[in-house]
Amino acid sequence: MNTTLRQKKVASLIKEELSRLLIEGIQDSTSGLITVTRIEMTPDLKTAHVYLSTIGCKEKETVLDLLQGKTGYLRKSIASKVKLKYNPMLFFSYDPGPDYETKIDKLIESIKKNEK
Repeated sequence: MNTTLRQKKVASLIKEELSRLLIEGIQDSTSGLITVTRIEMTPDLKTAHVYLSTIGCKEKETVLDLLQGKTGYLRKSIASKVKLKYNPMLFFSYDPGPDYETKIDKLIESIKKNEK
């Protein structure tokens, strides 16, 4: 997927603001630590796909439901801080990258143990 410089800049601005909002208003003891790993913008900048990872949360679907319920609040807060022609729709999903990294680390460790 070729992303333009404009898409990258808008994604960076939204990621910064969304991360701040998550820290200040959304995270609690039940949701654990929520991290925005990346944001992908559509070419028309009307849709943002937000990829998340969590630490300390056993129910990932609960966190997604929580964020989907607060989408209106998050969009309004982002629109007040980031001045754009269109306020993008936010779609949340989990980033599989950290899970893959953990799996690969475990495989490497098991290989090292078998070599000894």
